[in-house]
Amino acid sequence: MAVRSRGAWRRLLLLLLLAGSAASPAEEGGGRREAGGGEQGEEAARPHHDSPYGTITSEFYDLRYLSEEGYPFPTAPPVDPFAKIRVDDCGKTKGCFRYGKPGCNAETCDYFLSYRRIGADVEFELSADTDGWVAVGFSSDKKMGGDDVMACVHDDNGRVRIQHFYNVGQWAKEIQRNPARDEEGVFENNRVTCRFKRPVYVPREETIVDLHLSWYYLFAWGPAIQGSITRHDIDSPPVSERVVSIYKYEDIFMPSAAYQTFSSPFCLLLIVALTFYLLMGTP
Repeated sequence: MAVRSRGAWRRLLLLLLLAGSAASPAEEGGGRREAGGGEQGEEAARPHHDSPYGTITSEFYDLRYLSEEGYPFPTAPPVDPFAKIRVDDCGKTKGCFRYGKPGCNAETCDYFLSYRRIGADVEFELSADTDGWVAVGFSSDKKMGGDDVMACVHDDNGRVRIQHFYNVGQWAKEIQRNPARDEEGVFENNRVTCRFKRPVYVPREETIVDLHLSWYYLFAWGPAIQGSITRHDIDSPPVSERVVSIYKYEDIFMPSAAYQTFSSPFCLLLIVALTFYLLMGTP
């Protein structure tokens, strides 16, 4: 009886094992199908990308251009516009040089420059009627050669970059060490305009001058080819009449050639002499 009972239990255990082994693949398959169905559901809910580039740009768009509420901005965040140069401060809180038509300002002069001290820096503002470059040179004399030059150059991409040059004779050589900072520039209405700072004191170096000393200022502007400066527009660019000190603010106007006809002492003397000759020659 005990032997028969043990045999019955063995048969029952064997049947349960066979039933379990037969059900496992189905259950696993069902589990895989269920999991597969879940993956298919997730795939259906997940946006499809046609290329890796689309994936990258989509993720960038999601991170960069979504507001806190989750809505996309219509455009990228705006860039601060270039603040216009104020001329009513000239001679008061900053020094200015204007070259062109009498009464011109930073937007109408052929050339405009301003300077002012801000802490340990000097801020310069330059503007000229050109689509290429505008520059100021710091010279120990009134001649080109051996001069520290800061130039604002309009490149082919529409940007205005501040570059550092050193005049070797009549040739401007770009210097990699650039003392400019807080740079900004714009090209509008066929004018190159820029603003930057550079330190008053610098380590002694041939190509960079100390601005706490007084220098003649050389004013120049001209065309650019593929972001590289070329010869200035006029043969004899204007120069400051005397050395300039950053500790003294003046508003100096220099008439351009078109407005120098009757303001030159030589022209006035010639007119007087001609008038006297005509009067004396008349019977």
